[in-house]
Amino acid sequence: MTSIKPSQIAPRYLEQLGHKGGAFLIGKGPDGTCNAMTIGWGSIGYAWNEDTLTVLVRQTRFTKPLIDASGVFTVSVPLDQDLKAALSLCGTKSGRDMDKFAAAGLTLHPGQSVDCPIIEQCALHFECQVVLTQEMEPGRLAQDHERYYADHDYHTMYTGKITACYLLD
Repeated sequence: MTSIKPSQIAPRYLEQLGHKGGAFLIGKGPDGTCNAMTIGWGSIGYAWNEDTLTVLVRQTRFTKPLIDASGVFTVSVPLDQDLKAALSLCGTKSGRDMDKFAAAGLTLHPGQSVDCPIIEQCALHFECQVVLTQEMEPGRLAQDHERYYADHDYHTMYTGKITACYLLD
């Protein structure tokens, strides 16, 4: 394992989100239930004198109550690994109905700094402690972005302090 500064890996992370199929967002509930969902939107930033990662989760997603209850999340990013089928499954099926990790052949590994696992098959990992939860307010959303919310299933934005960022060797 090699620790890395988030600013050093930001371009590759953003490229993976925008053009290479996304990343896995993992939440873990107080009863130990874990779920992964595919994310394609997010940002790396710097706020409150710390590196941050912001992820967006729709209100109806199974991962949302897990993050709400625990206050932590991880993001596992395939860089050169071909995990498109697993990303597709985690982006189209609900963890309420199935064990997505088993179905996608993904192996969980304990996080280093938070009580939430990472996905072993991925190269890059972020571990985060939630420092801000922001519900989207439809009236504040630009009209040209309303097309993403025809069903009114708006996002909650979670900004997490990055407590660990590393590459698995």
